Amino acid sequence: MEVSLTVNGRAVTSDVEPRTLLVHFIREHLRLTGTHVGCETGYCGACTVHVDGKAVKSCTMFAVQADGADILTIEGVANDDVLHPVQEGFWERHGLQCGFCTPGMIMSSIALLEANRTPTETEIRHGIEGNLCRCTGYHNIVRSVQYAAAVMRGEEPPPPDWET
Repeated sequence: MEVSLTVNGRAVTSDVEPRTLLVHFIREHLRLTGTHVGCETGYCGACTVHVDGKAVKSCTMFAVQADGADILTIEGVANDDVLHPVQEGFWERHGLQCGFCTPGMIMSSIALLEANRTPTETEIRHGIEGNLCRCTGYHNIVRSVQYAAAVMRGEEPPPPDWET
């Protein structure tokens, strides 16, 4: 089947088998490998992308279901050489270790902050609960999102825990 969609601002048309998952279309057809394949059951969130502005686990959606959609992957988040505030937050507050979950965490965090610029710690934890990290214990991920929220509001980010 033919699918036409916009991925990271670029129009894409391709023939795919109807059973092709969106995550495999992104990685194998488009060669955008920042979207990770984790559990392929929707449990881990490593494959999270934005479909028409909504965070979606791309292993739970067929590519043909995305026909006509606007897709944003982790590769499309930074603006040229300028990191998105969430990416900057993960860098500044050490929100990653091995990095496998990071693209999905960032995509979910961006969606959270687009809906709520002043999330509480509980709201942040709830906003990323569909993304699993086996390395960090989430503390620095939450701090990364708090950093990004402050930057997106035009405020000074809170100091890192190690400076307080």
